[in-house]
Amino acid sequence: MGCCSRFARAIFLAALLAPFAALGQAYPSKPVRVVIPWPPGGSNDVVGRLVLQKLSDWMGQQFVVDNRPGASGSIGSDVVAKAAPDGYTIMIHSTTHLGNAHLYKKLPYDTLKDFAGVALLTAQPGVLTVHPSLPVKSVKEFIALAKARPGQILYSSSGNGSAPHLQMALLISMTGIRITHVPYKGGVPQVTALVSGETQASFATISTVIAHIRNGKLRPLGVGSAKPSKALPGVPTISESGVPGYEMAPWIGV
Repeated sequence: MGCCSRFARAIFLAALLAPFAALGQAYPSKPVRVVIPWPPGGSNDVVGRLVLQKLSDWMGQQFVVDNRPGASGSIGSDVVAKAAPDGYTIMIHSTTHLGNAHLYKKLPYDTLKDFAGVALLTAQPGVLTVHPSLPVKSVKEFIALAKARPGQILYSSSGNGSAPHLQMALLISMTGIRITHVPYKGGVPQVTALVSGETQASFATISTVIAHIRNGKLRPLGVGSAKPSKALPGVPTISESGVPGYEMAPWIGV
């Protein structure tokens, strides 16, 4: 991952250490709590643990993961918002953190005032993926089937307001299809439901479904980014597959 490059490391550390350098303080002088407001095994958790292991090695101090899933990340975010602003409680979260501010009428924190951005860690491209039992092999066929069976196709997401939910919502709004949303508490249960056939479609992050795609348990139709993904050779973008202008590029950051 590019997030572990020397350049990214330098920017990340500079951003994290700047407030302490200004005060002439060494940091970190004790373990740092890292809240990940999603369940273990999802893309936020996997990326976070990879980066934090490197960070612990570089800085000689523990960065301890605290998974606090629920309510599309807002439960964990509230924990961080109410923590002492001393740099010893940080959060790894996704685009959903900003989306929640628009999707929930009331949150127990102020998304802009109660947090300070540190650094982006990685892009989180999504792929429209279906269970093999769904008789479609392209985005166009998926749209046609959804229009022929309004409301009958179930799609899973990692929660209301999550990146997978918003990516599918964008596709729905641009194509006029009607499919039924089934939210789960994180990327792992979202994908588990899809693999089992409990749901028939999902807009999942590539990292959470790529193993299932490779072993034939899931079928990719199109990626949501502006360019094809090197991780999924031969899978076109949704924009070039019949939905011109479609693009959503979620991220994971600190």
